[in-house]
Amino acid sequence: MKHISILIPNKAILGSLEGSRQILTQINHFYEGRGLAPIFKVQLVGLTHEVPLCGGAFTAHADMLISDIKKTDLIIIPAVDGDLKKAIEINKEFFPWIIDQYKNGAEVASLCVGAFLLAATGLLNGKQCATHWVAVNEFREMFPEVNLVPEKIVTDEYGLYSSGGALSYMNLILHLVEKYAGLENAILAAKVFAIEIERGSQSPFIIFQGQKAHDDEPVKKAQEFIETKFREKITVEQLAYMFALSRRNLERRFKKATNNTIIEYIQRVKIEAAKKDLETSRKNISEVMYEVGYSDTKAFRTTFKKVTGLSPIEYKNKYNKERALS
Repeated sequence: MKHISILIPNKAILGSLEGSRQILTQINHFYEGRGLAPIFKVQLVGLTHEVPLCGGAFTAHADMLISDIKKTDLIIIPAVDGDLKKAIEINKEFFPWIIDQYKNGAEVASLCVGAFLLAATGLLNGKQCATHWVAVNEFREMFPEVNLVPEKIVTDEYGLYSSGGALSYMNLILHLVEKYAGLENAILAAKVFAIEIERGSQSPFIIFQGQKAHDDEPVKKAQEFIETKFREKITVEQLAYMFALSRRNLERRFKKATNNTIIEYIQRVKIEAAKKDLETSRKNISEVMYEVGYSDTKAFRTTFKKVTGLSPIEYKNKYNKERALS
């Protein structure tokens, strides 16, 4: 039997906490329905026996305290709410225990922005991690040693797991179910909980937010210029001349400050504008393409799919408001 410890962090988001417990408990019901012993021992684990959640609207009752658990097989870190730096500080007592359990063979999974707590242990340094796309810039600033892959729904590396934003945690729990209990049970759980099991990317949901939490003023001005003039043809040489920098120097500083090359940044701004047009207007693909400054249909489609994971027509069919209402 696999021993699963679902942590109850201070400021835990109730959905990922209870949702994980529910899915894993349901797997036990599948086994019991076939006359078999349960496969998981699922426990809620805290620093105290009672943890107030959602500003005191709910209280989570821990089955065990971390001090009572000498060995576990899987630790699940739910998402947390509010200021993530504060969340790390008020949950730091978990970290030595998580590290010790991992060193003794336990696997560890973070859900959504629970990745901030897992990253704070240092276990993710040099490894891949996903989190909610809204927290990408803050995560990169706080944990530059971690290989953040914001487009991913699930990461699985060296016994460390993470999930993308919000309800993507369900896909990670199903991934773990498949690993521990087989594909048949994972598919059955996906049907019972109506989870799209095949999702592999959160790219279609990402709204590009240029990283501006830096002190490089010429780079900030370059970002602002790109964001206001993206319909025009902008070159790296033009930007370098505007800010009296060499091309090489500007490119180096831009990448360091924003985590994007200048060309990538221009593309992301253009594609974000195209997405909004496809969502809200009646314009056809060609009209949208010209509107955001592309003249090459193939280049536009290729870049759009690279950024969003969908072709322009797939994106329009999926998210256009008029189509959705019809």
